[in-house]
Amino acid sequence: MPENRLILTFDSGLGGLTVYRELALLLPQTRRIYLADDAAFPYGRLSEDVVVARVMDVLGAAFRIVEPDVVVIACNTASTAVLPHLRELYPRIDFVGTVPAVKPAAEQSRGGLITVLGTSGTVRRDYTHGLIRDHAAHCDVTLVGSETLASLAEQYAHEPDDKGDAFDDALIAELAPCFIEQNGRRTDHIVLACTHYPLLRERLEKLAGTRIGWPVSFVDPAPAIARRVEYVLGLRRSEAHDRCGPEAPQVWTSSGKVDDLSRRLFASYGLEFSPEFSFPFEQD
Repeated sequence: MPENRLILTFDSGLGGLTVYRELALLLPQTRRIYLADDAAFPYGRLSEDVVVARVMDVLGAAFRIVEPDVVVIACNTASTAVLPHLRELYPRIDFVGTVPAVKPAAEQSRGGLITVLGTSGTVRRDYTHGLIRDHAAHCDVTLVGSETLASLAEQYAHEPDDKGDAFDDALIAELAPCFIEQNGRRTDHIVLACTHYPLLRERLEKLAGTRIGWPVSFVDPAPAIARRVEYVLGLRRSEAHDRCGPEAPQVWTSSGKVDDLSRRLFASYGLEFSPEFSFPFEQD
């Protein structure tokens, strides 16, 4: 694998850190930027047209500073809406998206009863329904859209040790529709169709087993995304890389700032905040 390749991981907030972690483990020799569009978080509340325009604008501003080899859209909502536009406009850059892990969940399910848990935008998009038709036709699939789970995940990522029963009650309220019993079968796999949700994975597993009394497998796509990036980079020519970019891993935010809690969180992933980028969000 050629060294010094530049990977930009993009998400609306902290959720893409679950993907970034796998990239850093698998590809430690690369240069990396994590870009969080925190000024517009959460994307689930925005219309598809607004999401498309916003992602195109933010990444366009980033590409005026650096030209990555690979951009990982570590956001299901953005991936299902924006990837075709990005690939058409920036043919020199490879884009790797994040889509609901329907295929592995369907392959691993013993009872054929699975749930896709995502944002409201992700679960209603044609792309998600196409994945189900193509890869889970033999399964019964429940789609559950959450308006608040991404925000709960961000809260948990910042302060995991300061969460009590009220927080768990809020998680259970979001999880409850995922558990279906049908003709003697029970849901056995839940697809975490938002990169924020794996930030909560251990807590969700515990609640499913103890409070709900229904252990299930939660499917996280992050390792598969990292392997895909490794493959894409392997297809590139091995000549010396001349694109600009930081030597040490950096985090950029569209707000152009970061609070102390986020700074410590990013540092735990080996990321240092850089104030050189900002792109405010203004919505009519």
